[in-house]
Amino acid sequence: MPVSSSTVVSVVIVNFRGTDDTLECVARLNDVEWPSAQLEIIVVENGSGDDSPERLKAALGGQSNVTIVQSKENLGFTGGSNLGASRAKGEYVAFLNNDAKPGPQWISKALEQFNVSPRVAAVGSKVLDWDGRAIDFVQGSLTWFGMGYKDRVTEVDDGSFGTPKDLLFGTGSALFVRKAVFDEVGGFDERLFMFYDDVDLGWRLNILGYRVRFAPESIVYHKHHGSMKSFGEYREMYLLERNALMLLFKNLSDESLAKFLPGALALLARRAVAKSGLDSEMFDIRRFVGADDEFDPETPVSKDTVAGLFALDQFVKELPELQTTRDDLQARRTKTDADVFRLFGDIFKPLFGDPYYLEGFRSIVDAFDIREHTERSKVLVITGDAIGDKMAGPAMRAWKISEALSEHSDVRLLTWNVANRRSDAFDVTRVRLQNEHEMKQHEEWADVIVFQGHALHHFTTLKKSQKIMVADLYDPMHLEQLEQGREWGLAQWKNQVASATDVLNEQLLRADFFLCASERQRLFWLGQLAGLGRINPENYAADENLEKLIAIAPFGMDSAPPQHVRKAIRGVVPGISEDDKVIIWGGGIYNWFDTMTLIRAVARLAETRPDVRLFFLGVAHPNPDVPEMAIVAKTRQLAAELGVAGKNVFFNEQWVALDDRANYLLEADAGVSTHYDHIETTFSFRTRILDYMWANLPIVTTRGDSFGDLVGAEGMGVAVPERDVEALADALELVLYDAEAAAAARESVARVREDFTWEKALAPLVEFCRDPHVAPDRALESTPVIRIKTMKGKVAKSSEEKFHEIANRRHGLGRDLALAKHYVTEGGGIEVLRGKVRNRLATVRASKNGL
Repeated sequence: MPVSSSTVVSVVIVNFRGTDDTLECVARLNDVEWPSAQLEIIVVENGSGDDSPERLKAALGGQSNVTIVQSKENLGFTGGSNLGASRAKGEYVAFLNNDAKPGPQWISKALEQFNVSPRVAAVGSKVLDWDGRAIDFVQGSLTWFGMGYKDRVTEVDDGSFGTPKDLLFGTGSALFVRKAVFDEVGGFDERLFMFYDDVDLGWRLNILGYRVRFAPESIVYHKHHGSMKSFGEYREMYLLERNALMLLFKNLSDESLAKFLPGALALLARRAVAKSGLDSEMFDIRRFVGADDEFDPETPVSKDTVAGLFALDQFVKELPELQTTRDDLQARRTKTDADVFRLFGDIFKPLFGDPYYLEGFRSIVDAFDIREHTERSKVLVITGDAIGDKMAGPAMRAWKISEALSEHSDVRLLTWNVANRRSDAFDVTRVRLQNEHEMKQHEEWADVIVFQGHALHHFTTLKKSQKIMVADLYDPMHLEQLEQGREWGLAQWKNQVASATDVLNEQLLRADFFLCASERQRLFWLGQLAGLGRINPENYAADENLEKLIAIAPFGMDSAPPQHVRKAIRGVVPGISEDDKVIIWGGGIYNWFDTMTLIRAVARLAETRPDVRLFFLGVAHPNPDVPEMAIVAKTRQLAAELGVAGKNVFFNEQWVALDDRANYLLEADAGVSTHYDHIETTFSFRTRILDYMWANLPIVTTRGDSFGDLVGAEGMGVAVPERDVEALADALELVLYDAEAAAAARESVARVREDFTWEKALAPLVEFCRDPHVAPDRALESTPVIRIKTMKGKVAKSSEEKFHEIANRRHGLGRDLALAKHYVTEGGGIEVLRGKVRNRLATVRASKNGL
């Protein structure tokens, strides 16, 4: 359920001999912009042993939203926080240090991050010093030996950390957690007492499949009294050393634990000796020269050194209980260590600068192969579409692919178009079109390359690459060109289709793994793969169903429901009021869509239902390389001729930003998509239908494509015959004005949409990239095809090799003549030759005539 100002938040403040700070902290909470009726304050008096209980009751006892919980003993931060959380009534629990003051939007901006996904279980605030200048917490990191640390501490806050992002952990000094999840995972581990408790909680949440987010606009100011100094820094060191080992033992997988724990134990010893300043070889028998050389038992040893030894001993003492905890946690984990390592930050930061220690650190890392164990695969995702606030389908898909893969791999999203959108999970980069030097740098970096569109066609570097390649074939663009090119004249039309076919054939011959959008598409692509010789004994022997060669990975939708944060259509677009019935066309207008029948149906419906409104979400494409198609002008013209333009039919002249589209969708009463019944329709995957499902809208669509059939079969709305104005008008009237029918459709949409989240849609690709491999027929181990020798004793090239060689030539008349000759000599027929030559000659004549 979306977070709003009606959500109850319970703030837990633990007091230990700091009553003055605690009272100021509670007072500052009154300045936070959150309804007092939805704010519960729980103060835990954590066994201070002074007059704190009396002072707290005297000052706070009369406040209705403040609860004081008293503990007879000091339970540490972990126990005190858990005690407070156990009394919390709110949906969210916020832990706030008693020597901190929250900013006005501390709660509201933190809770916004829970709306990102239902899997967000915790949110960490930005923490600055008391004056608001220097950084106290903006990002936490964790070393391979279990010690956490805060990045950029004491640096001036220059705004660099102003973007929300996923974290391994948020600081316990200002941390929000879903109460239900906090209870589910057992809260803070009370065995830790204090230090790394927040690290441990965040680590556990991540491996259990939850997410921790950073909310940079949720700000807290922290005093930092350095309370441990009064207890002795060696006691702090004892807790840090012990707790680091506990974290490793509980949270690492068996494989990682076998690598990291021995190394961490060895490093603990080296760190202790380095801090002592003693010579660890002094007991070596080779150093013994007589009784006078005996070690003086009175030689002082640093308490920091003994702290490490004691920490190790207490870790051993806790092992039986830790083993029980570990068994339960590992049985429930859903994320691998590799998935989580990306959030560790600089995992090899030594945290101690002593030369003797650093020498041992390097030796341990090398000896236990720790660096190799933490390395993640590198995936390059390539699109030719613009990546920005406004993105069309190809760019949006590439973005979501990058997001999904970034959990397990280091990812770069590459385009030769605009690239001005940034992500905290992966890098976004632009290369210049056909700049081989720039592309070479990225190709050399990658282990796996995932591409769509014309990437392979534009870059020779990619054609020659020996890296594992994944071709995203969700868009059969040669079928698309059958419709898109119809308006250009026969010669150019044929050339466009032939060119798109060549581009796709090149991909089908090269890639190791393929993605498509539906079962229909999969069968279609299997046919084309068969025609190119890729359905062969090697691939069949590896997988008789060929699912390891080509998998269904459709477009998806966000698992988090859309949020309405601003008015977009009603009362904003002139002519559309709050009470009108709004139909949304959720995307661009292209030649393969039947907008003409839709305009006529809306005009017909408006005769009896004058409050009906059709809103076209976008006309101008965000990719400047995509021209406006002829159907756009025809649609406008028909709306004007029928007298419904600006009255019942409205065109949004700009493409809507990705993060803004929810506002439009949620102001609609129904979503519509109409198309013609032809081959492009049969194999298409209308992604706008997914947006309607995401917004839980009743859907009206034409029969014939995958979604049209699904809408009709699942009762998500109405699927109508193509070009049937009356049926379309009746269907729109039903979902707009029949409340019972609309409710039934919404109920069906809510049920079906769970199968179309991005997580489920991209699961086959994620699984492949976890264990990427060369296609069997391309692997070096595959059995070579027996070649027939020519009369002169030379080995003849296969038909496939000949096609590859010709197809890779520069486009032009010579290439087409060579291809035509290939088709004829390989049995393709004289008509192919004639068609290819006529095609190219017509194009050449047109260019010479200035057309």
